[in-house]
Amino acid sequence: MKRKVNVSNLNVSYYGNEVVSDVSFSFETGNLIGIVGPNGAGKSTMMKAVLGLIPKDSGSVEICGESIDHVRKKIAYVPQRSIIDWDFPIIVRDTVLLGTYPHLGVFKRPRKKDRKWASQCLEEVGMQDFGDRQIAELSGGQQQRVFLARALAQKADYFFLDEPFVGIDVASEEVIIKILKKLRDQGKTIFVVHHDLSKVEAYFDDLILINKELYGAGPVNKVFQPENMEKCFKMRIGLTASLGVGV
Repeated sequence: MKRKVNVSNLNVSYYGNEVVSDVSFSFETGNLIGIVGPNGAGKSTMMKAVLGLIPKDSGSVEICGESIDHVRKKIAYVPQRSIIDWDFPIIVRDTVLLGTYPHLGVFKRPRKKDRKWASQCLEEVGMQDFGDRQIAELSGGQQQRVFLARALAQKADYFFLDEPFVGIDVASEEVIIKILKKLRDQGKTIFVVHHDLSKVEAYFDDLILINKELYGAGPVNKVFQPENMEKCFKMRIGLTASLGVGV
């Protein structure tokens, strides 16, 4: 049986206002999947509901036939930079070390091998020389690389990243997408909330097109078509446009 991520009839509302309406999709594992839609489309809300970080009104989520709660230790989540408290007094090395905590032994204290692994993850994202810096001292791109390193430290099978390319430099974006593709090639499954339509075809294998409702879910070459995009964005657009981030 093929291993899949299945979301069925997902509905989410805030204070009685429907934000995600009857969304269903199914993807085989081992793919890099973009989540695209206009500003306020419910992209981030959908991701959080799928992960159980916010309550859903109805619907089900299964990963390889199991509920999210049963596979939570296999999931790494990188939130939007805008909701992170960058003034929290923690250095880069310790931030990445937090990623090892779900797999620590009974004493719940990082060991030498955990610290070594955290250092390797920092090296993977090109931040090995910044280990003793406070995270508040870093640029936006550097901060995003550190949080990706923390996700790598979790040794997860499923990665969920919410707007990882917003407000970062070109070099950091290139580093991050290269790592995400490497993870994909290793059989990992990655979902990315994304806003830059000009990069969709270069970055993703599959696409989820959402504006409260689902307007397409499947291979990029089938979903990323003018008629689908214009229905979703409710305007005539060029597919090289770069549109705003969503909720």
